[in-house]
Amino acid sequence: MSETLQPAEESRQAATPQLAETRQLAETPQQAETLQQAETPQQSEEPQQQDAAAADIPRQQDPVAAGSPQQPGRVPAEEAPHAPKDRRVLRAVLRWTAAVAVFGVIGAATAYGVTEQKRTDLPGLATESDGRWTFPAIEKPPLPDGSPAPFADGNDSETHYADLRKLVLPLPRGATPDKALAGKDGWLPTSVYLDAYEKEARQDLGQQLKDDGLRQTAACGWTTPDGTHTRIYALRFTSAAFTRIVHADLTDNVASPADAPYADEEYGGWAEKVNVQYTKRNVFTEAKPYGRTAVRYAYIEAGDVIALVIQSGKAALPPRITFQQTVVLQSQLLG
Repeated sequence: MSETLQPAEESRQAATPQLAETRQLAETPQQAETLQQAETPQQSEEPQQQDAAAADIPRQQDPVAAGSPQQPGRVPAEEAPHAPKDRRVLRAVLRWTAAVAVFGVIGAATAYGVTEQKRTDLPGLATESDGRWTFPAIEKPPLPDGSPAPFADGNDSETHYADLRKLVLPLPRGATPDKALAGKDGWLPTSVYLDAYEKEARQDLGQQLKDDGLRQTAACGWTTPDGTHTRIYALRFTSAAFTRIVHADLTDNVASPADAPYADEEYGGWAEKVNVQYTKRNVFTEAKPYGRTAVRYAYIEAGDVIALVIQSGKAALPPRITFQQTVVLQSQLLG
């Protein structure tokens, strides 16, 4: 709530010099005398008449002049009051100008806060025109009491102390869950993860994972109405040192996903702004001719965790935009 109220405080401060400028501009010799007389205690005897005059003033102001930060309701010299009966009008003009300046600044600050976030910077949102999926609100899970963040000072092993199951991206709206990846209480047996790879590579890869300190595996999968099948695996190791070893071997095609034995690594096509701090990404696309499915997949290294994102389509590659969206959101959860 304090952050929401902060723009209003800044706006009131910003309005003060505008009001001072308005009064300075209005104080010609005749206007100065008028203002001095308008602010004497005698004026307080007519509060009802002042309020009535103020109520009529806003509709008479030039909306361009009143809303312009450069000229906040300047009173032209030829229209300056010459008779005592116009003093209340000038005073009301000054009060209304101050109000316009304050609310104009507040409105500008609010609009900036909303429009600053470009549509393309919010991967979790989707519209019918861009094809992106709509995910539920995504937040990083809480840390156990006293535990540091994975990339905080002093956490040399870059350990994610949060629940690994909560560090896997949830299903987007309208997707059907992949029950084969549900595991037991959300924990996936290593053998189920190995099923994602070619059969002849599973035994050696399983032994390597054991030797390199694999601790836990979690996963999530879904199929969207267009037939795109997505699988996400998250593997936690003893420390980031082991993660880097395994990640290097996997990206060197020590073992390839079963549905994409021949895939080429991508080195472009990703905007710099989607890079997530503390994460490393390697992306692969199946080469033609495709088999029964066409596959895109990516490895994400983040501290002591490696994530594998596999997305496949029937006879055609899944849309690039939904693949990139999924990889970026998963990276943000881990980064």
